[in-house]
Amino acid sequence: MGPLEWIIGSTIGISLTAWVGVLTLFFREELLDKVLLGLVALAAGSLLGGAFIHLLPRAIAEAGTADTLPLFLYLLGGFCLFYVLEQFLHWQHHHSASHERKPVSYLVLVSDTLHNFIDGLVIAGAFLVGTPLGAVTTLAIALHEIPQEIGDFGVLVYGGFERRRALVLNYATQSTVILGGIVGFWLNDVLTGLPVVLLPFAAGNFIYIASSDLIPEIKSEANVIRSTLYFLVFLVGIALMLGVRLLRGAIG
Repeated sequence: MGPLEWIIGSTIGISLTAWVGVLTLFFREELLDKVLLGLVALAAGSLLGGAFIHLLPRAIAEAGTADTLPLFLYLLGGFCLFYVLEQFLHWQHHHSASHERKPVSYLVLVSDTLHNFIDGLVIAGAFLVGTPLGAVTTLAIALHEIPQEIGDFGVLVYGGFERRRALVLNYATQSTVILGGIVGFWLNDVLTGLPVVLLPFAAGNFIYIASSDLIPEIKSEANVIRSTLYFLVFLVGIALMLGVRLLRGAIG
């Protein structure tokens, strides 16, 4: 197979990780309600871990320069844009007939779409260098996508989406990895500097969602035991991202 076939096959495989949430369809409503905040905690840890352990280091490596100030300005830009976007969504939320969905649900969909598109660009670039590097990169991305997709699905359901609709929307955002892969293949020479902008920008999105929306939800738990448990799940999300980074370093 040529690079394009590898890219398309790998990105389709990555997109299927979004369906991991289908397991929750077998949960009773009462059980799902009990685990939702745990999934929110996992998402918060995964988002922060993804931002600080994966996206920012990769952006710095892509930049290849000692001057990292532009990268952190892009990060702040991503953070501030999502602040403004959430304020707009809050305004829409309070002035519309429907009050059932939390703005964070839509922020997760937007940020995940951008993140997955970037992953597609990265996979394309790796396969254009060589098939072994492309395979390792795909494996690393798949490993960090699984816990993040579980957490994102939990956030969508917690934010008011019905489970089946949350699964479909989660897959729709995840499938942008395929588009990113194709665009990365055809426009590889043109888009050389694009990841340097998009990676820290996406990191800013992740940091905003985790710190502004998700962590306050799990901090609102009054029960000490459950609050401690949620914090441990939050740490598990970070640890999973760190584990994937170390594994990628060991095999790459």
